Parts: sequence; structure tokens; C-alpha cells
Amino acid sequence: MSEQTQHTESTTEIPQGDLRDKVIAALKTVYDPEIPVDVYELGLIYEINVFPVNNVYIQMTLTSPSCPSAEVIPGEVEQKVKEIPGVSSVKVELTFDPPYSQDMMSEAAKLELGFM
Repeated sequence: MSEQTQHTESTTEIPQGDLRDKVIAALKTVYDPEIPVDVYELGLIYEINVFPVNNVYIQMTLTSPSCPSAEVIPGEVEQKVKEIPGVSSVKVELTFDPPYSQDMMSEAAKLELGFM
């Protein structure tokens, strides 16, 4: 009975808005090692989709195609989102279209970096 209960809990769908908020909170813990701002506020996250049952898709970019952290940041994004209780799977897709620009940063990031 306890195995069945655990199985039911792991496949219980989390309301999409709640899970999206948790994904954003997790993304805000991932930093580009060269910039003291998280990847979400930097504008590196282009898309977050939550599909049934708790499957998360993230499309993101890096500050440049030759970013030294190209291998590290997407892996850390995937790991942090997978750590959210209830998440079934995570797919992180890297794209450079459109190319990243400083205009994609949040106002908070621009303030932090002295661009405002």
C-alpha cells in the first residue's frame, strides 16, 4: 500500500502556475560565474513550459556562443529544476536565436550591474 501511495504522490500533477513559480525560483539560484546576476534576471531564459504531468521544458541562451560556462550553466539549470519536488522530467534546450543582448536583462539586473 505504501508503494502505491508513493507512486500516486510522484505523479500528482502540480498546478501549472505553482510549478512555473517554483521553476522560476530555482532558476534564480543559477548564476553565470562571470556575472553576479542569476540567469533568469539576466534574460537568458527564453521560454518555460510546464506540460502534464510535471514535465518542464526550458529554452535558454548564453551571453555568447563562446561562453566559457556553456557546458556548466545548462546542466546546473536542469539539476536545480529536477530538485523541485514533484517534477517528473526536465529538458533544457540551448539556442542562440535570437542572439543575447543586454536589452534582455531585467531592470533589477541592469541596476545590479550599473547599467541604469
